[in-house]
Amino acid sequence: MTNPPSILRDACLVVAEIAQAHDGSLGTAHALIDAAAEAGADAVKFQTHIASEESTSREPWRVKFSRQDATRYDYWKRMEFTKEQWRGLKAHAEERGLIFFSSPFSPLAVDWLEELGVPFWKVASGEIANKPLIDRMLRTGKPMLVSTGMCTLEELDACVGRIREAGGEVVVFQCTSEYPCPPERVGLNLLSFYRERYGCPVGLSDHSGEIYPGLAAAWLGASMIEVHLTLSKRAFGPDVPASLTPERLRQLAEGVKFMRRMRDSPVDKETAAGRLGDLRAIFYRSLVARSDLKAGTVLTEDMIAVKKPGGGLSPDRLGELIGKRLRRSVPADHPFGESDFAAEEEGDGR
Repeated sequence: MTNPPSILRDACLVVAEIAQAHDGSLGTAHALIDAAAEAGADAVKFQTHIASEESTSREPWRVKFSRQDATRYDYWKRMEFTKEQWRGLKAHAEERGLIFFSSPFSPLAVDWLEELGVPFWKVASGEIANKPLIDRMLRTGKPMLVSTGMCTLEELDACVGRIREAGGEVVVFQCTSEYPCPPERVGLNLLSFYRERYGCPVGLSDHSGEIYPGLAAAWLGASMIEVHLTLSKRAFGPDVPASLTPERLRQLAEGVKFMRRMRDSPVDKETAAGRLGDLRAIFYRSLVARSDLKAGTVLTEDMIAVKKPGGGLSPDRLGELIGKRLRRSVPADHPFGESDFAAEEEGDGR
């Protein structure tokens, strides 16, 4: 089994949120796991729906996108997998080196996932006020990843407080429940706000359909970047406009690693300059003779040129050389050195 880091404190995991992108097809769900692994994601996240445990025929549509489902309940029914099918999905993910977890939407879904041994729970923002569901997850003693998309700050305070009272670990995710989310409402400023308010790691659940918020969040110290995955922008489903293709997911995964390496590797300027000694010698310049000069010549500015490579007297010493007397003859392009000049008492005739 893939072992996730302890509550993500020293990580920045890229999570492919598969959610409903499988459209009820087990084969497509497995294909999405392969796509996530090949793109370089660290984890896959699903949503575990059991229609009879979470919904009724009166549940309204968020967006009436389906031509085959008469009601939202029918849609959730079509999205279901059996417990054994979930077991197969988890095994497949772990075979591909991915962490597998899921958002449960009923206590029964928690029981199924707990039996499978998921490493932590993702609390969907619409479930933050669902005390029986939260309590069922808390009883497992596993870390809780809390999404904030639809909740008020008061509700979030209460949820985080409840987790803390139970001795649980928590990660708070900035999330905007718009699909796709425009850049003006991504809310990256809330990462530091939640980190300071709750003293916990933070993550970004991004619905922009772009890689830029995730890259910025990685730089800002997010512990997890969660993005929706679709096999194609022509795929069916309400989340497709807010999803990344496998190609874009790869760009994000590579970029997050690059960002974190930069962020976690502060550079000392003097040390960096010292490492570039050879380049400095090539690209810097020296003061050199513009033409052949005889011994005894008193230098004037037009006798001196500034040319590559470095290693000789620095150009900022040009003024010091004017008026100096050559101790010996030098050829054109000779880099001047201290030994080329007569001592001052020789040079001024004393």
